[in-house]
Amino acid sequence: MHIRTLAAAAVLLPLLACSQSPELKLPSLGDLKEHATESVDITLGAFPLHFAASLMDDRDGDSAEVKKALKAVKSVQIRSFRFDTGFACSQAGLGALRSQLSQPGWSRLVEAHKRNQEDVGVYVALEDQVIRGIAIVACQPREFTIINIVGTVDLDQLARLRRALTPGPTGTM
Repeated sequence: MHIRTLAAAAVLLPLLACSQSPELKLPSLGDLKEHATESVDITLGAFPLHFAASLMDDRDGDSAEVKKALKAVKSVQIRSFRFDTGFACSQAGLGALRSQLSQPGWSRLVEAHKRNQEDVGVYVALEDQVIRGIAIVACQPREFTIINIVGTVDLDQLARLRRALTPGPTGTM
């Protein structure tokens, strides 16, 4: 599957904490599943996320920061489909999804379009200037991915995690 999209989800996951749910109602994906040669369907609720956090070492600074952020994550949903041939994403399904993302509270951070029908959008759910969720939607002729992470982002914690996860000048962390 699209490793970069899944890697982005893995990087964003520990940056979030619990909030009221900006969880997306994903469109019917049966048509996509029926035509897909590969599919990924991951839904993680609070329990498995908190369990993973409980396994992290509090004595390690980086792990402690990730654990602190991960403990309060409410949910993560990843749906990804790959097709052997070009398959136009259902405009009705995408329309319903985009309609949710255009509601008050959601803001588009990034939107990219290419002539060959590649379309990527990154959205955040905001409440009182606090990020409560993130959605990533990527549609290509042979691939379609939706990632929805529900939780708040502590911007100070985000900056600390970014510094901890960014390689130093020698390429080491």
